[in-house]
Amino acid sequence: MELQTKQNVKFPMDDNGIIELYFARDEKAIEETDLKYGKYLFTVAYNLLSDRLDCEECINDTYVGAWNAMPPERPDFLKAFLTVITRRIAVKRYHSKLKKSNIPSEMTLSLSELEDFVSGDEEVSEAFDAERLGKVITDFVSSLPERRQFIFMSRYYASEPIDKIASLLSLSRSMINKELAAIRSSLKEKLESEGYLV
Repeated sequence: MELQTKQNVKFPMDDNGIIELYFARDEKAIEETDLKYGKYLFTVAYNLLSDRLDCEECINDTYVGAWNAMPPERPDFLKAFLTVITRRIAVKRYHSKLKKSNIPSEMTLSLSELEDFVSGDEEVSEAFDAERLGKVITDFVSSLPERRQFIFMSRYYASEPIDKIASLLSLSRSMINKELAAIRSSLKEKLESEGYLV
């Protein structure tokens, strides 16, 4: 049995190097992206879809999306850029599957926590200025302490189960639920102060 040596261990490339590969139209960009972020992006997709085959297709579509976007797009944070692409693709697939099935996923559970003050009514949704709302929420999340930022992003962006967030932070499930309740309350106040209907 051959021992693994430093020579045959593949280390991830830094983000700037990966982005340069996209700009050079070098297909190695996909390989490097997968090496560095493939498992993470799979987890993001799996939290929404709970189906390995769907997740693999989402990841492949993510890489095609990244290839088509760069250039001209030059992301400041490659991980966040890829996460947005994966999440959009997974959410689209989730809604497509939802029409055929009523099986709840972690995304359904996490978003249902926000239903008390974020209306799903189409007329209200159309009245929202999406760009402004996005900025309000981004500013809100940026103003949170680091731990609450992590909890918010894990639960409502990556749709992580509460037990997993608790485990990652070495906290109890009840503590995460308390933190989430406080975050939702603060977000509700922020949206109300900005004139959004709740």
